[in-house]
Amino acid sequence: MNTKLLISPQELTSLLAENSSRAVIIDTRSQEDYAISHIPESINIKDFFTYLLDNSYPAGFKKLQEYFAEIMSRVGISGAEQLIVYEDALNKGYGQSCRAAFLLKYLGCAQVSILQGGYRAWLRERLTTTDEVPLRESSIFRLHPHADMMVTTIEMLQAIDNPAIIKLDVRDRHEWLGLSSSPYHPDFCPRKGRIPNAVWLEWHRLMNSESEIPTFRSPDEIREICQSVGITSESEVYIYCFKGSRAANSLIALEQAGISARNYFGSWNEWSRDFSLPIDSRVMQ
Repeated sequence: MNTKLLISPQELTSLLAENSSRAVIIDTRSQEDYAISHIPESINIKDFFTYLLDNSYPAGFKKLQEYFAEIMSRVGISGAEQLIVYEDALNKGYGQSCRAAFLLKYLGCAQVSILQGGYRAWLRERLTTTDEVPLRESSIFRLHPHADMMVTTIEMLQAIDNPAIIKLDVRDRHEWLGLSSSPYHPDFCPRKGRIPNAVWLEWHRLMNSESEIPTFRSPDEIREICQSVGITSESEVYIYCFKGSRAANSLIALEQAGISARNYFGSWNEWSRDFSLPIDSRVMQ
């Protein structure tokens, strides 16, 4: 089945009316926000945003797979359903719904969609909300990991001096400049800087972030922005951010424009903590 990756609130309501028993909505916001109100029948899984990959080696990926397989089984998701994920707004949650969609696809879920515009778009359409938590029976989640979606640490290390592979840093400006090690606190990680030979394209640029309801830019606009940093539909691209979330947001934007990319999911949180890995630590102007 060819599942549309980005769907509107109206498309989601139609989908639920047609296929309510085979569709599951996942709310990636905080438990506090979810408790106040959410899309009816949606379940809250904040872990898709908060989970930090231990390392981008087989043991780290195996731990990630087992962690989410347990959660998905507990909330009654087998992986065969159509899954729709949402956050508050695409430019506010550091790409958390896109991180969820990326992880679900990586784990083997074939039918995954993101609510374009997030919960704010749902509210703007004055669609139904609730504070009721649905009851779901447990099931067995079937793992079918797609290893080729992830960039390992070794692959990123090998790519540093390979100009044919674009190392795309999509972090916020102060992180790229070397003024902060994370979006949370300047000294959250032990080192500031960039992966050597990376190019920068701040993730916000791929969305109309100043709009009331931010959404991804058109494919033509995304292609033009990407070309400004040397990325075309023929490029091989490894994307990173702090923990693979903004990278997932950017990866999905690129995918909408016909540009393939892979996610270095461990990103700066992993790279900066391993002192054997090289960094460009210059403070840029």
